[in-house]
Amino acid sequence: MTTSPEPQAIAERQLCGLVNGLAQRITEHVRERAATLGLTVSQATALREMSGPMTMRELAERMSCEPSNTTFVVDKLEQQGLVERHPHPTDRRAKHLVLTAEGTALRGRLLELLAVGSPLSGLTPQEQRLLHGLLEQAVTGP
Repeated sequence: MTTSPEPQAIAERQLCGLVNGLAQRITEHVRERAATLGLTVSQATALREMSGPMTMRELAERMSCEPSNTTFVVDKLEQQGLVERHPHPTDRRAKHLVLTAEGTALRGRLLELLAVGSPLSGLTPQEQRLLHGLLEQAVTGP
């Protein structure tokens, strides 16, 4: 007698639904906070991820999107005076993305806004670390 895969399928479907629901809540949270600063979700995500100078490829990886999409977002941020492209110190083919003083200040305000009422703020720091570890394990595999 074989066991039915149905219970596992139900559990995975429910878990996927919860992960998707959390992602939607986080995106809505970012959208609301970004709008107060005159930014799109993509622009806010780029600023949030720019913790220091990085290449377009590095930013695209952090944003989980294609480099061509990142280029469009960075072009807009550059037009707003928030980001500059500088020569990469070791790779003449690449450019380093660097926040301007205005970009750094706006990023700081954005991070403050994102911390208030975050969908994850109901979790303790220990619970957030546990969730992080579990999600990282699920994403990277065994």
